[in-house]
Parts: sequence; structure tokens; C-alpha cells
Amino acid sequence: MNERFHKYASRVAELVGTSWAFLTALAVVVAWALTGPLFHFSDTWQLVINTSTTIITFLMVFLIQNTQNRDAKAIHLKLDELIRAIAGARNNLIDLENLSDAQLEELHKQFRALSTVVTPDGDGSSAESPAAQQSSVVAVPSAAANGGPPRQQNWIENAVSAVAHEQKKRSTRPHRHRV
Repeated sequence: MNERFHKYASRVAELVGTSWAFLTALAVVVAWALTGPLFHFSDTWQLVINTSTTIITFLMVFLIQNTQNRDAKAIHLKLDELIRAIAGARNNLIDLENLSDAQLEELHKQFRALSTVVTPDGDGSSAESPAAQQSSVVAVPSAAANGGPPRQQNWIENAVSAVAHEQKKRSTRPHRHRV
């Protein structure tokens, strides 16, 4: 039953997302508006469009939510696989969607801080010293822990070290200029 519903929901979402569906809906509304004088703009005339749009909207919410949930799950799985497959990636970033809002906000702050870390060649800017930024530690559950105690790791220190290492590699390579 779930698979048939998913196929139906995907097909409907595909169809209603087209310009033809929009033009059809627009034509229905215009036709309804043009019949107003014919029905003397009665309560029944208004009830037809209100009831129709309410029913359609109510049903579409479930169909579109089904396709959104499935798409989001597929994207999460693809990203999890990329994180797992890339050497040096933090595997405990897999399944971030299961963290609390507070843990997600702490990670967001850390990534925001990483984007402003002062680098040896002067790129970036920061109100804090790199040493102060590096002292941030957050508890993030390990994907393997499955409900066990959170594992602590100094994320910023690792990231700053990786950035410094990459810049050192770049500075030792000969520069190639296009002609």
C-alpha cells in the first residue's frame, strides 16, 4: 500500500508542479469569477470555490508531504554516504537530523566561527582570537553509540588544523599562471 501511495503521490506532485496545472487552476478561478453575475454572487456561488479549494488543499498537503519526506530521507542518506566515504570527514555528523535543537545550534555556531577564522595569509576576519575560537567543545552523539553517552571533540581545533595544513600545502606548490 505504501509503495502505491508513494507512486501516486509522486505523480500527482509532479503534475501539479507544472505550468499547465497552474494555468488550469487559473482558468477554473477565472471561470468561477465570470459566473458570479450569473449566480448573483450568491452564498452558494462563493461556497463552491471555498469548498473546492479547501478539499483540494487538504488532500494536496498529504501528497506533497509524502514526497517531501521521501526526498529529504534520500538526500540525508546520500549525504551520510558522502560523509562516511570521505577520509577525514567527521562520521559523527551522520544523522545530524536526530540531534536536539540545542546541539544543532551549537554546531551551527562552530561552523559560523570556522568561516571567520583568521588564516596565516590574512584571509577571513574574527572578533575573537583563534585560540579563543579553538576552545569551543560540543558534545555530539556518535553515530555508532546508538543512544550511548555523547562523545566530546574539539571541532574548531581540528578544522583550524585542517585549514592550516591545506594552506601550507598550497603555499609549497608552484603557482601556475594562465597565459
